[in-house]
Amino acid sequence: MSPSAQRVQEALRGRGFPHLEVVELPASTRTAEEAARAVGAEVGQIVKSLVFVGKRAYLFLVSGKNRLDLRKAEALVGSPLRRATPEEVRALTGFAIGGVPPVGHSTPLPTYLDEDLLRYPEVWAAGGTPRALFRATPEELLALTEAQVADLKEA
Repeated sequence: MSPSAQRVQEALRGRGFPHLEVVELPASTRTAEEAARAVGAEVGQIVKSLVFVGKRAYLFLVSGKNRLDLRKAEALVGSPLRRATPEEVRALTGFAIGGVPPVGHSTPLPTYLDEDLLRYPEVWAAGGTPRALFRATPEELLALTEAQVADLKEA
């Protein structure tokens, strides 16, 4: 297992979820569409980890079928936001775009979870690299991230 994927696996264990397993796949999982194809899931079951910066940095966990509504996100955090640059994402999380997991970050980030993810029996989140994922229930993902559930999708 790559060092980044191993770091995510250790974060899962450290948070009391040793049964969740990071898997590294031969196919790319960089985009929601690629990830869904790789694991045989619906695009909506893929968790996109999006980092935005305002007064501080925030993590938005969005269903792969949705686009983040910036106005809704700004209302939640109470300040203007912009998408973090690839360099900022790596500095804040310790991971490169395309493999940012919802846990195991260098800097703990306030996290918001797209309410649409709760509609699925299981979801797939990035496991630290553009070829690594782990499967969890939405409830496990909420417990792992201590996220606030919100309506995040663009209409």
